[in-house]
Parts: sequence; C-alpha cells; structure tokens
Amino acid sequence: MALIETRDICKIYRAGSVEVNALMNVSTRIEAGEFVAVMGPSGSGKSTFMNILGCLDIPSSGQYMLGGIDVGNLERDERAHIRNKKIGFVFQGFNLLPRTSALENVELPMLYNGLPPKDRRGRAEEALKNVGLAGREESYPGQLSGGQQQRVAIARALVNNAAIILADEPTGNLDTKTSAEVMELFTRLNTESDITVILVTHEQDIAAYGRRTIRFLDGRIISDERTGMS
Repeated sequence: MALIETRDICKIYRAGSVEVNALMNVSTRIEAGEFVAVMGPSGSGKSTFMNILGCLDIPSSGQYMLGGIDVGNLERDERAHIRNKKIGFVFQGFNLLPRTSALENVELPMLYNGLPPKDRRGRAEEALKNVGLAGREESYPGQLSGGQQQRVAIARALVNNAAIILADEPTGNLDTKTSAEVMELFTRLNTESDITVILVTHEQDIAAYGRRTIRFLDGRIISDERTGMS
C-alpha cells in the first residue's frame, strides 16, 4: 500500500459564476521514503496539489488516500489531527514567531498534543540538535541567519515525528550556498530517517536533489520521472 495515493482528484474553485479547474483527474502514488520534487509554472496546480496532500484542503471529486485512509471522508478536526501527527510543513518564509525563541518555536506543534513542558523541551532540543542548531535554543529568529531560521522551521516540522515533510519553495529566500546546505539536510533526513519529502520548487537544481520529479501544467500531471542525485 502506497503512503500517498491520489485517484482522479479534481479541484474546482468557484468565484461567482466562474469555475476554475485547479486540478483535473490527477492520479499518482508516492511510497514511504521517497524524495519527490513537484514542479510547474504559476497556476499549474502544484500548490493546490500540495494543499490536498497536506490535508489543508479536500478534492472536489476523486480520492486522496493517506496511509490507506480516505482523507476526503474525514471531518475538519480529524484532518487537523492527521496533519499534526503525520505531516510537517516547511515554507519559503520560515513562518517563525519573531518574539519567540528557536526552542519555543519548535515546541509549538507539541502544544496541540498536550505534551508536558519537560517532554516538549527535551524533544525540541533533540530536533534542533538534529538540524545542527545545538546551542542556539534561546536565540530569536532575528538573531539567526536565513539558513538557520529555515533549520528551525525544519526542526519544528520534525518534532512530532512526522512521516512526511511537505516543503513549499523552502530555498526561495536563501542564497545558493545556504540553499545547498538546506537541501543536503533534507537529503540526510530522507536517507537516514526514511522521512518522505515532497518539495515544490521552480528551480531545476533544487529539484535535482530529489529522486523523482512530477511536473504540472494546467491542473494536470504532464510528466513523472525518476531522476535526481542518488
């Protein structure tokens, strides 16, 4: 059984009398432990696809199966529970709270799980150590470089032992050297911890870190190729 399977999913947005077909009959399978790059021009459907994979949205039709569960049949709270347990999100803009330390930023997802403060702190410290930020626990985002801020965001995505990381243009605000460092971190997490990484990018050199590239155009998958550095 695939970790992720979409079966003819369509997503239609309505604005008054106008319908926008954001996704049309998208079918694919992603196995546990894969590293997949998702590419396509603006408006191609890749962000809508990622929102559905992240349980932030549901298809208008078709099925999205996550670990054998039909996500479209779940209530909003059930989808939120799956997001918090199974999926870590990493964004281009880091999305850190500016007046909160690195440690406290990483602790945030565990608050929703009701973990005691001692357990939260220990797990957050371990997550920061895992991304190379031991000793920076009390630093605020403004005291960290862009690459370090993205590492905090990755630690936050990992802290609930997520099986999947969904990364939306995670290197978009970083220079070339820092982008390579962040991508090498994703590669290490994928190969050493068997975390499934699904990454949206416009950049071919970033997509090349994956082992598979799915390309979207006009709401459809136009190619799905095994590629990459490994």
